[in-house]
Amino acid sequence: MRSILFAAALMAATPALAQETAPTPPAASDGASDTAAAEAAFEARAEAFQGRIRQMGEEMGAAIAAAGTDRARRDADLDAVQSRYQPEMDAFAADLEAFVLPQIAAMPADQQSGARAGVEAGMTQLRGLPATMRAQAEQAADNPQ
Repeated sequence: MRSILFAAALMAATPALAQETAPTPPAASDGASDTAAAEAAFEARAEAFQGRIRQMGEEMGAAIAAAGTDRARRDADLDAVQSRYQPEMDAFAADLEAFVLPQIAAMPADQQSGARAGVEAGMTQLRGLPATMRAQAEQAADNPQ
């Protein structure tokens, strides 16, 4: 159940991950269990994933800065960054989904539907993250405040 909360926190924090790290969930009370070990391993992977998201954002910002007013170059460079990171986003989303869905199946039946819907929405956000971050970077470059 803690993993579901962790996944929900990760998904809720996704839009802000380029700027900051999502809070780490509390430690499991039974560190010896297989479930706690699996959760800890996935949490470590999620932290590394957050670093990759920040790196993607930095690369997008650098691409925009390097392109200056050359829109064709900016688009090509952003395409390259987005294409390079998309497989990682897809793989992480698939792994997170595979990690969380068995836990949802173990939940009471009346809670499963809502939990599944939340996971599906989160997976869509994770998979769309490169495009979302690109759009935000382009908007910030086109409309400096």
